[in-house]
Amino acid sequence: MRLANKVAIITGASSGIGRASAILFAREGAKIVVADIDDAGGEETSSTIKSSGGEAIFVHTDVSKAADAKNLIKATKDKFGKIDTLFNNAGIPQRTIPIEEVDETLWDRIYAVNVKSIFLITKYAAPVMKESGGGAIINTASISGVRPRPGNIAYASSKAAVIHLTKALALDLAPYKIRVNCINPVAADTPMLNLFFPAGVNVDQARKATVDAIPLGRLTTPEDVAYAALYLASDESTMLTGACLNVDGGRGI
Repeated sequence: MRLANKVAIITGASSGIGRASAILFAREGAKIVVADIDDAGGEETSSTIKSSGGEAIFVHTDVSKAADAKNLIKATKDKFGKIDTLFNNAGIPQRTIPIEEVDETLWDRIYAVNVKSIFLITKYAAPVMKESGGGAIINTASISGVRPRPGNIAYASSKAAVIHLTKALALDLAPYKIRVNCINPVAADTPMLNLFFPAGVNVDQARKATVDAIPLGRLTTPEDVAYAALYLASDESTMLTGACLNVDGGRGI
């Protein structure tokens, strides 16, 4: 088992990439803290892990709020005593719209969930990870942060911020043997995908256009990203920090 006896927090784990990662990490021996604002989905992920013989708890968490971030770390330490891996995966999309339609509320919400949350949770997790002698932090960015597309300025720029935040944190935390890396998925085959398309668009046509722009000819699956995260969480990647893995089927070329 690649994560035997490790404790992993995974945010946004009620569905999609987060759920796939939580289930995979548990299968590889990790104790899982499922964090999400979706109580039903989070409990379902936790129950799925436990029904397969793993250990997991669910902690209701609005990742954009400092009090919730602090509570998440406290709950993890109280239950498992340490944190080995933090997977900052929670995020929200943006429909394709022109800049004139991006209002301040939308901009602030996207940055709060996609960027501020990583700062908040890492702020409270880092001291616990330092006590344990190190660990791995993984952030979900996006290939949009490297190669944006039209009509997506709030989301794409937020993910570019995640990439740079990852590098800055990697430098700050390297003396404590805490590695910080990120993953840049291309469009993933999750329920969130349709929320990126323009309102009223033919979804089937939009999905086909998305796939046609990916050289390997398919969408990313949650499991594609989960296996990349597993590598970054494992001891196989102990010399990687400040890196961004493009799980994008060649979209970023």
